[in-house]
Amino acid sequence: MTRTARRPRRPLQVAAGGAAALLALSACSSGSDSSAKPDSSGSGKLSGEVTVFAAASLKESFTTLGERFEKEHPGTKVTFSFGGSDSLAASITGGAPADVFASASPKTMKIVTDAGGASGTPATFVRNELEIATLPGNPGKISSLEDLTEAGRKVVLCDKEVPCGAAAQKALDASKLKLTPVSYEQDVKAALTKVELKEADAAVVYKTDVRAAGDKVEGVEFPESADAVNDYPIALLKDARNAKTAKAFIALVRSAEGQKVLSGAGFLKP
Repeated sequence: MTRTARRPRRPLQVAAGGAAALLALSACSSGSDSSAKPDSSGSGKLSGEVTVFAAASLKESFTTLGERFEKEHPGTKVTFSFGGSDSLAASITGGAPADVFASASPKTMKIVTDAGGASGTPATFVRNELEIATLPGNPGKISSLEDLTEAGRKVVLCDKEVPCGAAAQKALDASKLKLTPVSYEQDVKAALTKVELKEADAAVVYKTDVRAAGDKVEGVEFPESADAVNDYPIALLKDARNAKTAKAFIALVRSAEGQKVLSGAGFLKP
């Protein structure tokens, strides 16, 4: 009788314990949703590879941030594809696998968002201004945008579909100047290389690229650049294969630490 009377109590205790465990598990799960939001401070366990498509002008800064990210989050790897923003956008909409897109203009980002390729709203994280890159010592004595229009000048511009080319054209239009370059290049790095190799007297590029080139070129500022400052948006892509880690990389780019690296490279605050 005693054993029979005690038996019903055991399943009740197990059921009560199971209910408590389920409640605890539920509370833990709901709590982890907020605490697992990835950021650059290292909260949450991040792992795996992140593929970032980024404008060529971001190469130096993003490479530095990628190395920092990997160091802060052991087990992660950041792989970059740098190039003209228009070409990168076309690759993304064409199905190229990528997690993050950082563009040199809202117009090229719009190519991706219009195709439904972005997850959420892109955020502007820096701005960039144009500068004239000349040979070291500025042997051509170039001091203005108008000087580039003189006969015999070998000037290189980015292609008009590339953000740096569109910005250069905007500055020229604002100044009512016409310029026929010796070539249009696919991205800002290619335009700068023409000057570095002495295949051109000057190129209209970003101030950040002139700074990154060091003593290989000399920069000449011009007031019309204020009429053609480019905003740089960044976005998580809809088909990201590693969204959690990708969000954390974007958080690093937008953090105080990331902004310090970008400002040091010559980028302007958004």
